Amino acid sequence: MVKQQNKPVAGVMWMVMTGVMFIAVTAIVKHVGEGLPAAEAAFLRYALGLVFLIPMMKPIRDAHLSRRALKLFGLRGVVHTLGVTLWFYAMTKISIAEVTAMNYLSPVYVTIGAALFLGETLAARRIAAVGFALLGALIILRPGFRELSPGHIAMLGTAVMFAASYLIAKIMADEVSPAVVVGMLSIAVTVGLAPLAWAVWITPTLAQLGWMFLLACFATAGHYTMTLAFASAPVTVTQPVTFLQLVWAVLLGAMFFDEGFDGWVIFGGVVILASVLFITWREHVLKSAAVKVPVPDAKVKNKSS
Repeated sequence: MVKQQNKPVAGVMWMVMTGVMFIAVTAIVKHVGEGLPAAEAAFLRYALGLVFLIPMMKPIRDAHLSRRALKLFGLRGVVHTLGVTLWFYAMTKISIAEVTAMNYLSPVYVTIGAALFLGETLAARRIAAVGFALLGALIILRPGFRELSPGHIAMLGTAVMFAASYLIAKIMADEVSPAVVVGMLSIAVTVGLAPLAWAVWITPTLAQLGWMFLLACFATAGHYTMTLAFASAPVTVTQPVTFLQLVWAVLLGAMFFDEGFDGWVIFGGVVILASVLFITWREHVLKSAAVKVPVPDAKVKNKSS
């Protein structure tokens, strides 16, 4: 296992770059818009990105995955496929800021799922943080005060699916290398998206293929810089930087997609992110306390006395 470095500045900078990459992904999906069906656009993103898996083929072969591991990776492929499809669909229906803000719900669902399925303790403070995050989602959606778009419902489903995918990845990360986890996800999602894309297939233009390949490049780079951020500094240092994604999403939507400015979306996103930061901080505190095992003082007795 590679020991985490104590380089907070580097960690923050890598996470800033991660945010830029992921916002670029969002902008490309928004730009392509409804020109391609959501399932087809998602399939092209993963299929064209398979070129980045070439260095991962040997670790996957050498892993000699068990039947259980293959089933878990298959299950992750299913839930991630649904999540990606819903995310691409939501991008064509609601603003970039709403998509970004509601995506902050995924770590909250991970916390709930870890308690339900992995046996982790869900203390009162974390329950309160989850409650505040759900309140943030209600602030964004404002049911009864405005009409909810299918895109909003899709994003709620996206966050649940991505949370399930993360939980399975968390299980497998203790058994195989990160290259295997990432590589198997890309393969499984490409396979899972293929029949969905085939059902709605329209022949893409060369320009659309170019945009999808660029999207794959940005997405791959984003996951790589995020890994570098986690390796450089604790999550409690890098996680707050993700708020910048919401800022950039608002600016991007206003400047290039005529989406305007919705203060309620920003406020709700801040509430959700604050809850996520609290949960992250609490996990860091609990882990730090767990590794501090008291060592009794060694008392050497002089037998000759």
